[in-house]
Amino acid sequence: MAAALPVRTIRITDSDLQEIKGNAWGKDFKPAELGMDEHTYKAEFGLRGGHTRNYAKKSYEVRLEDGRTLHWNAEYDDPSMIRNALSFHFFNTIGVPSPRTNHFWLIINGIAQGVYLEIEAVDSLFFEKRSIRSKSLLYAVNDSADFSLIDPVTKDRKPSLFDGYELMKGKTGTKSRLVSFIRGSNRLSGEKLHKHTARRLDISQYLLWLAGAVLTGNYDGFDQNYALYEHVPSGKYRMIPWDYEGTWGRNCYGKPCGSDLVRLQGYNTLTEKLFTLPACRRKYKSIMKGLLKTDFTLEKLEPVMSSMHESLSPAIRSDYTRKASYDTFLSEPAFFRTYIQERRIIVKRSLQEWT
Repeated sequence: MAAALPVRTIRITDSDLQEIKGNAWGKDFKPAELGMDEHTYKAEFGLRGGHTRNYAKKSYEVRLEDGRTLHWNAEYDDPSMIRNALSFHFFNTIGVPSPRTNHFWLIINGIAQGVYLEIEAVDSLFFEKRSIRSKSLLYAVNDSADFSLIDPVTKDRKPSLFDGYELMKGKTGTKSRLVSFIRGSNRLSGEKLHKHTARRLDISQYLLWLAGAVLTGNYDGFDQNYALYEHVPSGKYRMIPWDYEGTWGRNCYGKPCGSDLVRLQGYNTLTEKLFTLPACRRKYKSIMKGLLKTDFTLEKLEPVMSSMHESLSPAIRSDYTRKASYDTFLSEPAFFRTYIQERRIIVKRSLQEWT
């Protein structure tokens, strides 16, 4: 059944488990024991996620005593269960540090919960593992994190330009520096804008992140679902992708959305401002053309996608907690191939038409 996958076990009192599951929007974590890699750890166990908290199959967060945090995604809306995993693999391949992932079989209090995806947390340990120095870390938690001055819901000026962000790491001045960067990016133009962004933003890394989001088709990935950090010693902002379940031709609810959902230029205000600068447009075009020749190809992606899919197949067949049928799971490789082929054509055409 799930022999090919690692097994994670959780031991928790029945009352605590029912309390966690019974309050979809609760923030409480309960004591538990985690069995993983032939070791037992004391941990805190709770729910995670956005709209998925209301689903029958929950996603969980596990906080270990040693400081590690594990994100366990049910990937309930993704028939393939590999969209997040393949997206982060792609980002890591092209040079944008992204969470590592691992599929596993979950058992809670002796009862099988089916296949889950473990996603590495973006936290201090994430940077330590990669020898990346940072002095701040912010999560973009909703679509107010679009680098604009205007609230996307009310259409009025934002009460604070820090709206949409959650401060995870940083000392005095972290919030004010981001607010200053956003304000300047909106108000300046021409050479002043170029100097302002070049001083505070790793533009090449930003455009590489943008290209990855555009190619994988993550409509929700431009104004939320990313982490932002200040790199040391440059002091410049860099991007880390997060939540890429709604990609490769399906939206965040698992519905087919076509290969042309996301435009070449992405969707946030900072990108729009950068593309008023000819040098940034040229740089982005160069990055995108390079990726179409090297990493965003069937030759490069299909072996990875097929390997992930095949390794999951026996466990998925035994997993009766899934929303999608096993037949749909089996048809997903063809769905991915079609998306990649169509996406390449669409992006190449858009590059030719964009002046």
